[in-house]
Amino acid sequence: MLIKDFKVGEEITGFYLVKAKNIKTSSANKAYIDFTLQDISGEVNAKLWDAKGDVESLYAPGEIVKIQASVTQWQQSVQLKIIKIRTNSMEDEIDYSQFVPTAPIAADAMLNEILSFVDSMDNYDIKKLVGALIEDYREQLMFYPAAKSNHHAIKSGLLYHILRMLRSAKALGSVYHNINLDLVYAGVILHDIEKINEMNASEVGVVEDYTKEGQLLGHIIMGIKRIDRKAESLGVDPELSLLIQHMILTHHYEPEFGSPKKPLIPEAEVLHYLDMIDARMYDMNKALRDVQEDGFTDPIFVLDRRRLYKSKYGVSEA
Repeated sequence: MLIKDFKVGEEITGFYLVKAKNIKTSSANKAYIDFTLQDISGEVNAKLWDAKGDVESLYAPGEIVKIQASVTQWQQSVQLKIIKIRTNSMEDEIDYSQFVPTAPIAADAMLNEILSFVDSMDNYDIKKLVGALIEDYREQLMFYPAAKSNHHAIKSGLLYHILRMLRSAKALGSVYHNINLDLVYAGVILHDIEKINEMNASEVGVVEDYTKEGQLLGHIIMGIKRIDRKAESLGVDPELSLLIQHMILTHHYEPEFGSPKKPLIPEAEVLHYLDMIDARMYDMNKALRDVQEDGFTDPIFVLDRRRLYKSKYGVSEA
């Protein structure tokens, strides 16, 4: 049974992917495991109470588990109380495509289209810098998500996020002639590139945890450092390197979201809003996908707990 079809009061049996796992202690001072399980239709929180055995090594993120569980409710959200659990075996013949949401465009097609934007650049230094960084991360880009949760937290989600932003940037460039599209394209491609080193993700597109550097620095600072080093090694004009670093530094816009300065060039302003638009459109589409017409979603945390409305005139992506 798909997660989206769970109904409170049922008992379910099925295979699900462990997206996250935390070992906690109950009020009775007993260890339990708090899971986030997922399949292609969504995610659900699950609890294994009074966990026994080697709880540290069992059921690691990225593994498929078979569970028997009762469907309960906690604070208006569906939750599972696990009765039985085991890891999958070879005999189960697991098809990972049924458990990991994947970008709707093939990874190689997305990468080729992104490279066509690089080829279109007029400035040789920008083209050289961006091309070199893509080549450094070519293998990881094919499967990396753009986040552990929230927007584009899917296999190849980082490529998908970049590509949609590039397409939007191209459209804006036909309206606003006071922006350097080479710089905008560079900012789009590189703004989240260090998420590859900020997070540990498996080849199935599941983030297991944040790296030490990711937790201490974050992808914005890591990205600036990476661009600075690569630009210097390639002999890129220091002014161009500085501008691109400024775009990466400011793309979250607010200090509480990781940007100590706001955009001071038009290209950085555009990058921020391209990022916001794509993230919001992704989250809204995901939330509305399974809602019936004339219905509302549950409160959505990343959208300020708004409850979105789905009208009969609304359009959903696949």
